[in-house]
Amino acid sequence: MTQVSLDELIARVRSGSVVSFPTDTVPALAALPEKADLIFALKQRSQDKPLILMGAKASDLWDFVAGDDRTPWQQVAELYWPGALTLVLPASPRVPKQMNPSDPSTIGLRVPNCAIAQSILEQTGPLATTSANLSGQPPLRTMAEIALQFPDVLTLQSQATTPNIGVPSTVAKWTDQGWQILRQGSVKLEF
Repeated sequence: MTQVSLDELIARVRSGSVVSFPTDTVPALAALPEKADLIFALKQRSQDKPLILMGAKASDLWDFVAGDDRTPWQQVAELYWPGALTLVLPASPRVPKQMNPSDPSTIGLRVPNCAIAQSILEQTGPLATTSANLSGQPPLRTMAEIALQFPDVLTLQSQATTPNIGVPSTVAKWTDQGWQILRQGSVKLEF
């Protein structure tokens, strides 16, 4: 693993590299959305397990959602974002197929409650993200663990200032019947 400054990390992810940074849950692997296939390869992740599109704020993500009436989604986002909630919504044509190869009709969106992550995302725009670990393994929590498992992934020189809680985000999918919880994480939704 190569540790780099914040400016270098941002420049490298913009040029197509995979990076790791802290979030409010677990450390993320991140890449440009059109480079999402690099994350699938690194993690040895099945194509039927989509990545999450993470943004600095909700308004950065709504163009990736299909449909005109976004009221139910925006109401939930206003309550829980920034935070440990991923919303799975209908994908607009703007979403690269690499984000969700087996079902490009949906996209998972999240705004982390983490100053470092938000700073990075403000400068890069939304990024394809997932937890830093091999698929099926527990999320890695330290830079040393990430360095051992992903020696080519770039990370910040110091990430000690932002501890994460170690629990992945809650994942809720919008369906014709309303919200369906796909994974219970630290956020307990009340509809």
